[in-house]
Amino acid sequence: MRAATTAAYRSVDEVVAAVVAGRFGVDPAGQRVSVGFVTRQGARHPGRGRAYRNHVLSLRVGAAVGSCAVEPGELPDEVAYDCVGHTVADLLAHPLPPVRVAVLDAYLMGVRPHNGAESASLPGGASQAERASQAERVSLPGGSSLAKSTARAAAVVDLLPVGPGATVLVVGVVNSLLAALRERGLRYLPCDRAGGSTEWGEPSRPDPMPLLDEADALLVSGMTLGNGTFEPLLDHARDTGKPLVAFAQTGSAVLPCFLGAGLTAVSAEPYPFFWLDGGPTTLYRYRVTA
Repeated sequence: MRAATTAAYRSVDEVVAAVVAGRFGVDPAGQRVSVGFVTRQGARHPGRGRAYRNHVLSLRVGAAVGSCAVEPGELPDEVAYDCVGHTVADLLAHPLPPVRVAVLDAYLMGVRPHNGAESASLPGGASQAERASQAERVSLPGGSSLAKSTARAAAVVDLLPVGPGATVLVVGVVNSLLAALRERGLRYLPCDRAGGSTEWGEPSRPDPMPLLDEADALLVSGMTLGNGTFEPLLDHARDTGKPLVAFAQTGSAVLPCFLGAGLTAVSAEPYPFFWLDGGPTTLYRYRVTA
């Protein structure tokens, strides 16, 4: 069942309120988390000088899995264990934002799954429900970790409606995405909450807000949903008209709710993610046209 609402949402709290009010057609008090787990991943692609560490909280509701990435060591294992058996309604009021995002993602994945429709480009006047029920299915071919990361990056960067010479604010540094931007002649401003530097030795700023005015477009990780930095970026995009594209393993079913409220496009990648399997995997691309 898909949402009957026609409003584009402007905050995670607005989406949660709509779920609790029954606007998505399934009572969250009647849905329970059956499985909770944390995936810890380390990766260093052949030929690359930088390594990654990812920790992801995932919760299963029925057949659907929702996820929220966190900083390594941020959540103890007991959080995932303690979520099991609780209702979606209970966990939407959990004190920890990553739990709220993960359970919201699982709920929305169940009631409005990515359906793989062929056309994902909709006019700006289309309802939020129509936008969110359309997705372009993209198959990432099997291969090495670097090959799959590169294919994912190409699919994401293709959503940016800007040409060579434009400057993209990247929030959540992924070196394959930066490489894809470089190949397209796009400049970028790398930001990552953990700081550090890119594969090419460029410093990653921990706070993107001072750089907003320098950017022509924004490319943002879904992880911003869980750490509270997404909504200021959404507000800026809506106020200025700048394109905002999200690449989402975190909240892949949540982010389409913001299409038309400042969000231009989403690359939605539900669990299991491309880095978990060497075979073919799938992501779904959503976009709104003017």
